[in-house]
Amino acid sequence: MEKNVGGYDRRTRLLVGPVLLVVGIAALAGLLSIAAGTLGMALAVLALVVGAVLTITARTQQCPMNSMLGRNTYREQPRSEPETDDRQAGRPS
Repeated sequence: MEKNVGGYDRRTRLLVGPVLLVVGIAALAGLLSIAAGTLGMALAVLALVVGAVLTITARTQQCPMNSMLGRNTYREQPRSEPETDDRQAGRPS
């Protein structure tokens, strides 16, 4: 799969993903109460899964959902041309 996550999309995923991971872990550990009972547990697991997916897709720069939707925010960095000496290239100085 080609890279399709970059720019602001990647930065947002790198910020939001770990936060959701921490919230999910804290809620499952009982350190944070999102909601009571089964709803709280479901929200904690959802935060954990979404956080993990966002973090992984930001790190790998590959998102299957972006691919299915035809979305590509990745822009390849322009490669710098190796500088050649004009005399070596046969051009006058």
